[in-house]
Amino acid sequence: MKVQIRHAVKQDMPIVLDLIKELAIYEQAEEEVVNRVQWLEKYGTQDNTLFTVILAQFNGEVIGMVLYYYCFSSWKGKMLYIDDIVVTKKFRRKGVGRVLFDFLMKEAKMEEAQQVRFHVLDWNEPALNFYKKYFNLSIEKKWLTCKIDIDGINQNTA
Repeated sequence: MKVQIRHAVKQDMPIVLDLIKELAIYEQAEEEVVNRVQWLEKYGTQDNTLFTVILAQFNGEVIGMVLYYYCFSSWKGKMLYIDDIVVTKKFRRKGVGRVLFDFLMKEAKMEEAQQVRFHVLDWNEPALNFYKKYFNLSIEKKWLTCKIDIDGINQNTA
């Protein structure tokens, strides 16, 4: 199967949001997606781009994506952070994830990233097995993910 990789453009953002929602359904968190196409367009395709989306296509059909951005670690330096990687259900286990990750690893190397970080749910065995199979992966046991949602932001800025 010949998968093509390309950068998303403004016109792709509706399908990007669909893929995000597909992942949220898989992760049993569909109700948590509040993102909008307009936000994806504004922050992912203009001069002040906050993130990049790479699309995987097969025969012209978008079958997967990675949404990532660069950030900086005071300990490690420049990092590539993967926010989401998703492959549509009918194309899983066909090497699409590997093609997306291969692209990202080349990107990280070219951009002189010192580390690639991402989160994975502890129950998502297929994803964990994929990452462990292909990468020199370390899974943090001591660090916890902390979040302050919009209510917390509003509460502390009144």
